[in-house]
Amino acid sequence: DRFNEDVRVIKSNPQGGKAFGQQQKQQEQSLDKVGQDYLRSNTDASEKDVSEMKKKFLLYDLDRDNEISLDELRLMMEKLGKPKTHLELKKMISEVDTTGKGSINFRDFLEMMLGKGSNSILKKILMFEELGKEKEKPTGPPPKKSLADLL
Repeated sequence: DRFNEDVRVIKSNPQGGKAFGQQQKQQEQSLDKVGQDYLRSNTDASEKDVSEMKKKFLLYDLDRDNEISLDELRLMMEKLGKPKTHLELKKMISEVDTTGKGSINFRDFLEMMLGKGSNSILKKILMFEELGKEKEKPTGPPPKKSLADLL
């Protein structure tokens, strides 16, 4: 598979980190192209939305093949503290998979997360994860308040 091929290429190249960086850059460019195509066809989404979704997608696409596979989805759900059975994971993928490959590509991911009317289980879980993140706490001394602020 592609992961093993990438490992072979990196091992055969003493500049492996450099090759990995180049591969990562190519993947980001590929996702940017898909994101631009999505923005052209979907006027409700913004570049900021697509950029945020790209970061999430890259976080979950562990083998860097531009698709979230069943195993990657399983690992993602375990990290989120919501482990699922094999059948549940297959159902989650089938709800959003438009290519029939049994995986979620970036276009499917964008459609699921940003598209109107998308009501998939995976979207709800990812949105729940976002709500569960701890809010950034202010640092430094508290702001000074006067009596006028209290009235």
